[in-house]
Amino acid sequence: MRPFAPRLRRAVLATSALSMIAFTPAAFAQDAGASDAGDDEIIVTARRRDERLLDVPVAVTAISGDALEARGALDLTDVANITPNTTLETSRGTNSTLSAFIRGVGQQDPVPGFEAGVGIYLDDVYLNRPQAAVLDIYDVERIEVLRGPQGTLYGRNTIGGAVKYVTKALPQDFSLKARATYGTYDQAEGVLTVSAPIGDMLRVGGSLARLSRGGFGDNLNIPGVENYNKDVWAGRGTIEFGGYDAPVLIRLSGDYTRDKSDPRNGHRLIPGLLSGAPVLDDVYDTRAGLNAPKQDVEAWGLALNVTAELSDNLTLRSISAWRKDDSFTPIDFDALPAVDVDVPAVYRNEQLSQEFQLLYESDRVHGLVGFYYLDARAYTKFDVILAETGPLLPTPVPVALGFGQKTIGDVRTDSWSVFGDVTFDVTDRLHLSVGGRYTVDNRDSYIFKTNQILGADPEFGGESVPIGAPITDFDGKARFKKFTPRASVSFDIHDDLMIYASYSKGFKGGGFDPRGSANVRAIDINNDGIFAYDEIYNFFLFQPETVDSYEAGIKGASANGDINFALTGFYADYKNVQIPGSVGIDANNDGVFEGFSGVTTNAASATFKGLELETSARFAHDFAGAGSRMTFAGTLGYIDAQYDEFIGNLGTDVSDITDIQNTPTWTASGTLGALVPVGDGDVNLSTTVSYRSKTQQFEYPSPYLDQKGYALWDASLVYNFAGDRYSIGLHAKNILDKRYKTSGYQFLLTSPTTGLPLAAPNGNPIPSLGREGVATAFYGNPRQLFVTGTVKF
Repeated sequence: MRPFAPRLRRAVLATSALSMIAFTPAAFAQDAGASDAGDDEIIVTARRRDERLLDVPVAVTAISGDALEARGALDLTDVANITPNTTLETSRGTNSTLSAFIRGVGQQDPVPGFEAGVGIYLDDVYLNRPQAAVLDIYDVERIEVLRGPQGTLYGRNTIGGAVKYVTKALPQDFSLKARATYGTYDQAEGVLTVSAPIGDMLRVGGSLARLSRGGFGDNLNIPGVENYNKDVWAGRGTIEFGGYDAPVLIRLSGDYTRDKSDPRNGHRLIPGLLSGAPVLDDVYDTRAGLNAPKQDVEAWGLALNVTAELSDNLTLRSISAWRKDDSFTPIDFDALPAVDVDVPAVYRNEQLSQEFQLLYESDRVHGLVGFYYLDARAYTKFDVILAETGPLLPTPVPVALGFGQKTIGDVRTDSWSVFGDVTFDVTDRLHLSVGGRYTVDNRDSYIFKTNQILGADPEFGGESVPIGAPITDFDGKARFKKFTPRASVSFDIHDDLMIYASYSKGFKGGGFDPRGSANVRAIDINNDGIFAYDEIYNFFLFQPETVDSYEAGIKGASANGDINFALTGFYADYKNVQIPGSVGIDANNDGVFEGFSGVTTNAASATFKGLELETSARFAHDFAGAGSRMTFAGTLGYIDAQYDEFIGNLGTDVSDITDIQNTPTWTASGTLGALVPVGDGDVNLSTTVSYRSKTQQFEYPSPYLDQKGYALWDASLVYNFAGDRYSIGLHAKNILDKRYKTSGYQFLLTSPTTGLPLAAPNGNPIPSLGREGVATAFYGNPRQLFVTGTVKF
C-alpha cells in the first residue's frame, strides 16, 4: 500500500480571468470587476473589459454578497433555489461535501477518481474535490453560476458549468463589520470582519466566523449526539499591496475551516427487514449506531494573486494556490443500532495549481491567452463492515467477528492546459469571439481492497485483521488529451437589445474506478480463470466524456432600465457519459452475491435541450414616499433531458427506464420586494417562492428516494439605518415546513427490466447488501426563523 504523503511538485498558480456579475439589479455588486453606471445599467468585466451586462453573450446568474445577506442565505446551496436548471446540494453524510449539477451534467459520487462536472471556484481557485466545498456565506462579494461548458476563459475546464465564490477585496480605509445571528434550533452565529491600511500601498484584513446550530433531529441510539447540527469555526485573512491607482496588485489570501458537527445520518424509509425496526416519525431523527471515526472536516488554503498592467494594452495575471482538506466520517447506510452496512471513511485531498494569463485590449480586439497546471492527490480509505457471516471466505465467519472489506483509493492527477479567447468587433454592433483549449490529463491510480474481520481499520478505532490475499492490488496510469473549441457571435439590435449564438465543447477526463474488485468474473474476458493485469486495467478504466453545447439568447432592457430580461435556449449532445455503478460478486458461483464491486463505464449518451428565462423589474416608484419602490425578480428553467442510450448491467439498452439524475424538468423562482424609507433608514421586505419539479436521485427510478415536485417559501425583513451603519433583520426559511428529500442510499435488488425494487413473497423488498435492507434518505432543512444584527464602522 502507498503511504499517504504529499507528492506535489513545485508550481506557481494563477486564477481564472472571468468575472461575472448578476443579471438582476439586486445581484449587482460593485468591485474591481464591476462599476455602477447609475440605476439604468450595470457595467461588468465578464470578458475582462468593461461591458454592460446586456452586451455579454454568456448564460450567467449571480447574486451579490449584500443581496445574499439580505435574503438570509446560509451557504452556497441557497443559490440553487433562484438559479435556473441548477442543483447544489449537501451530499449525504456531512455538512460540507457538495453535489452539483447544471443542465443535467454533474457528479454525485464523492470518492476520488471522478472529476466534478461542475467546477467550484473560491476566488478563482478551482476546488479539485467536493469535500469541504459547501462554502458558508460570509465575507462574500458575490456568487456566480455560469451555465454550459467553460474552458477558454477559465483555468480548469468544467463540462457542465462553474460556480464562483468571490470574497470581498480590502477597502482603502479602516473597516469593521460585526454580524450576529440567533434563531430556532439554537442557531447562534457570529462573524467579525476587520481591515486596515498600513500606509498608502499596503492593506491587511480578515474575518473570523463561528457558525453553530443545534440538530434538526437526534440520534436516538447515541445519547448526546444530534442529527443535522452545525459546529463550524472558519476564518479568512488577506494582505494586499498596490492596486487601485497602482499598476500592480499583489493579493495574498488564506482560509481555514473546521467542521466538527455530529455525523449527518439518514432516515430509514422501510422497516428493518431482519429486526423489524419501525420507520421513525421524525425524518430528521436516526438510530444510526456507527460513530467512529469521530466526524471531523478540516480544510486549509493559500492563494497568491498578482495582476500587473504591462502597458495600456497588456495585463499579466498570475495566481498560485495550495489547498488541503481532511474529512473523517462514519457512514451508517442502514441507520440502525446494530452493524449491518457500516462504512467508516476518511478522505484526504491536496492540490497545487498555477495559472498565467496575458490579456490584450485595443479598440476592436480583446483577448487573452493562458496556461493552467494542476498537481492534485485524492485519497480515500473506507471499510464496508457487514453483519453477514462472510461467504466470500472458505470458512464462514461468526457474525460477532464483524466481517468486512477495506478499500483504499489513491488518485494522482497531473494536468496542464493552454487556452485562449479573442473577441473582434467586426462593426460597432457585430461581435465575433473564438477560443480554444488544449488539455492533457495524466491519471495515476492505486486501488487496494482486502477482506478483514474484527470490525474497522485501526485508523477508525477498530482492530481489524486482514484475511487472505488482497482482492485488489492495482496501480494504473492513463493519459487523456483533448482540444475543446468555443465560438460566439453577437449583434446589438440597438443599445438595449442584444442577440447572440454560441457553440462550445466540454471535456471531463477519464480514470479508474477506485472501488474496483479484481475478482469479478466479468474481468476474465477469455474465460481462462486468470485475472490478467491487462484485463483488470481495461475493466477498471473509464474514458473521458464530452458535450457539444449550442446556445442562443436575447438580452434586453427597457423603461430606462427598470425592466430587464434574458432568454436563453440551449441544446447539448452528451457523449460517453461516465456512469458509476456496481456489479455483484458471486465468488462461489451459487447465484448469491456476497458483496459488490464498483465499476464505472461510459455506458450512456444523452441529449439535453431547454430554455432559461431571467427577469427583473422595478416599479411603483415613490409609492410610499420619495425613494420607495417595488421590485420583482424571476427565473424559469426548463430542460428536456433524455438518455439516448444507456447500457445496463446485463449489456442491454435500458434508456427507456433510466433518467438524468438530480435534474428536474422545471425550476422556477419569483421574488417580490419592497423598499420603503423609514426614519433615517429604509426597510427592505422580500419574499421568494421557488419550485422544483420531480427529481430522480439516481439513473434508475426509486419509489423510495425520488422526490416529487415541491415549492419552498422564504421571506425577509431588514431595516438599515444610521447611514447603513446598523441593520437588523428577520428571516424565515421554508415557512410552510416542507419535507423534501435531497439525497439518499438504496441497496435493494431491482428488476433488470423496470429498474424498480423487487419484492419477496411477503411483499417486502429484498436486500442487495446487508440483511436489514437499505433505503435511507436525507432531507432539506425544515422551517427556520432567525434574526440578524449588523454593525459597520
